[in-house]
Amino acid sequence: MTTALTTTSTTELDALAAAAAAAAPVWRAADAATRASWLRAAADALDAHADELVEIADQETRLGAARLRGEVGRTTGQLRLFATVVEEGSYLELTIDDADAAATPPRPELRRMLVGVGPVAVFSASNFPFAFSVAGGDTASALAAGNPVIVKAHSGHPRLSERTAAIVSAALVDAGAPEGSLALVEGREAGNALVQHPVIQAAGFTGSLTGGRALFDLASGRPDPIPFYGELGSVNPVVITPAAVAARGEALAQGLVGSFTLGVGQFCTKPGVVFVPDGAGFEDLVAGFATGASGGPLLTDRITAAFPSGIEHLEGDPSVAVVAQGLPAEEGSARPVVLSTDAAAVAARPETLLEECFGPVTLLVRYSSDEELHAALEAVPGSLTATLHSEPSDEVASVLEVLTRKAGRVLFAGWPTGVAVTWSQQHGGPWPATTSLHTSVGATAIRRFLRPVVFQDAPEALLPEVLRDATLERLPHRRNSVLRVP
Repeated sequence: MTTALTTTSTTELDALAAAAAAAAPVWRAADAATRASWLRAAADALDAHADELVEIADQETRLGAARLRGEVGRTTGQLRLFATVVEEGSYLELTIDDADAAATPPRPELRRMLVGVGPVAVFSASNFPFAFSVAGGDTASALAAGNPVIVKAHSGHPRLSERTAAIVSAALVDAGAPEGSLALVEGREAGNALVQHPVIQAAGFTGSLTGGRALFDLASGRPDPIPFYGELGSVNPVVITPAAVAARGEALAQGLVGSFTLGVGQFCTKPGVVFVPDGAGFEDLVAGFATGASGGPLLTDRITAAFPSGIEHLEGDPSVAVVAQGLPAEEGSARPVVLSTDAAAVAARPETLLEECFGPVTLLVRYSSDEELHAALEAVPGSLTATLHSEPSDEVASVLEVLTRKAGRVLFAGWPTGVAVTWSQQHGGPWPATTSLHTSVGATAIRRFLRPVVFQDAPEALLPEVLRDATLERLPHRRNSVLRVP
């Protein structure tokens, strides 16, 4: 069920932006303990209202209460992770070079750190109404970096967006954060105006290539261009070797079907293109599992309408055949589909065969030689993930080299649709997967919303607290090129 969004007026946006600008110095100056307490307060408030929020989300997104409740846990976990990132302190990249008059040329005292960029715009995603929405990873990392956030609500879950923003905003203020710490705007026009507003200093986005590229161009075309961190589209290639099919083909087929149908195929890490050895029988194995796979309703009416068009686009290529379809779906729902083609066709027509199709579909690409495989892999656009299923006897170094160039995360076991929220995660990849080299998931997502500042020969009383010697001894830092960890 979709509720029509209102549109935030220019006057309302200006007021929200002014409040965010006033809050920014307070967030930037807040010490680690204070900022971490604000993040934990937001997490606690979401947990306390989980039942209410899950009910609203289920009505708007069709994702089911069990999935949504787990996503609330992921969302509050992200907020708490960033609280520990703030407290640990290495994200600040504190670096000191003491003055050295004997150096050539003489060296002044230099003290470097990262500081928040200022108010950040966040654009919510449709497929994760909690974890990539109002209080999701972009918002959590921007707040942790010391920046107020203005979120553009997604049209697929407007009531949830409004309620989540109200809960989190109130929790932040009640915990001592300033008014203007978190705000919400609604409507496409307001989103366009938000990314161009002079108060906004960076933007985070998860969504379609078309929508993301339009916002990216707006951000870049400002009189003062700002960084735009967009996650736009990904086919997430998988390579399966003949030896892997021989050793565990049935398990791989079952795993693939489970992965590309998870969440009705609406995960940004869905394995959309799978390179399989010709004549190994893998297509038949996949068909055996796919025919019993269930589909379901998609997130929005717009996505529901686009899915069959995407299938038709792929089937329009003369090389494409239908391998299997899942269980019949109710009207308005998506039925899982497995398609097949060959590596030569992919290499020749990547603009058709390698276009992301959002929903429960995957394309099996047959290859009969290493040369065919490599030519087709080179045509694959940048992706969030790449997966290699091989055996120890396989020579796969050259394949791995290509996959590493093409993706931000390379898997050697399992399937890519699970994204752990950790310090070491990388959720990003070459264009068009993302518009930058940064991750949108995990601890280092905070780096997107920070900028470096160096203080040269500054009196200690005017230095930020974290750059003073007494505080430095309690934080990870580098001094005169030596890394020091408390």
